Amino acid sequence: MMTKKWMFSLTAILLMILTACSGQSTTTSTTTAPNASPASTPAGGSTPQAEKKLPRVAFVYIGVPGDGGWTYEHDQGRLMLEKELGFKATTVENIPEGPDAERVFEELAQKNDIIFGTSFGYMDAMYNVAQKHPKVTFLHSTGYKTLPNLGTYMGREYQSAYLVGMAAGKMTKNNHMGYVGAFPIPEVIYTINAFTLGAQSVNPDIDVSVVWSNTWFDPATEKQAAISLLDKGVDVLAAYQDSPASIQAAAERKVWGIGNDSDMGRFAPETYISNPKWNWGPYYVQTVKSVMDGTWKSSAYFGSMKEGITDIAPLGKNVPADVKALVEKKKQEILNGTFDVFQGPIVDQDGKTRFEQGKKMTDEEILGTTWFVKGIKGVIPK
Repeated sequence: MMTKKWMFSLTAILLMILTACSGQSTTTSTTTAPNASPASTPAGGSTPQAEKKLPRVAFVYIGVPGDGGWTYEHDQGRLMLEKELGFKATTVENIPEGPDAERVFEELAQKNDIIFGTSFGYMDAMYNVAQKHPKVTFLHSTGYKTLPNLGTYMGREYQSAYLVGMAAGKMTKNNHMGYVGAFPIPEVIYTINAFTLGAQSVNPDIDVSVVWSNTWFDPATEKQAAISLLDKGVDVLAAYQDSPASIQAAAERKVWGIGNDSDMGRFAPETYISNPKWNWGPYYVQTVKSVMDGTWKSSAYFGSMKEGITDIAPLGKNVPADVKALVEKKKQEILNGTFDVFQGPIVDQDGKTRFEQGKKMTDEEILGTTWFVKGIKGVIPK
């Protein structure tokens, strides 16, 4: 997979991000279903209310729904949207993050009213095309650039990661855990931080070794990265990619595994703990409805677990009941607002206190994270 280009300045993030994982392929596959036409007129030639034309909607995927992770969950959201509003959307799959993406978005802008781009690396392509098509509404997942007709959307996956980290912290025997990171962008970094903080909240002696695969969906590469951590003796292994390769590698060693994006328990049922899980459907339905009724305004949406956009997959069958109860209790604290994942004291891996006791990280600070917390062993490439 081509990398999600993330070399942006923190200043740009702080100024731009708040205004209110999937494999590389050299081939492109397109599945297009006809968009719905205006509601038909009943016999007699009159309608009980004014006709409303359904929008033409398109989704651009970096992988395929069969990845079982990131793209799968976005596609589940699309299916919910279609069912709720009664039309078919266009989907374009396996679009790499690079020059070809801009061509795809340009072509879609010629014949669609709303376009969702579901990968960070589409940011510049969408921004460029949106400038040329002000009457088309663009929504970009995980990005930070906005325009009057370009909004961004993301969820607080770090809340889910913290809970999964708690479960992992209770399951480790040797206090050494591993994490296969995808790309060294803030989205991945703050998720690894949250996972580590959750683990340390129940076991302060834990350390987490991180390696980078520089992929979103490349099972062979991801398995090799996983093996490099397993060879170091970690007894819990987490990953941020869209494939189940890492938890499958862990299962082969009889090591606890943690997936990403979607419930991956079926890939390693005996050694599965859980993983953060997305639920994009409600957001897609609400967003399209707001465009239809004229209330949509560009913003940087950052949804929470309370809003249902992110959650944790059911804990594995071999996770003890007391661990499940502990995680559920903390989940309720997050839902009712009595617990914040990124509230000080927070110390980085160099021993520097980043946030004092009681101080909460702002959204700008979370979304601009470029450092690891104490207890993480690994380097963030510059």
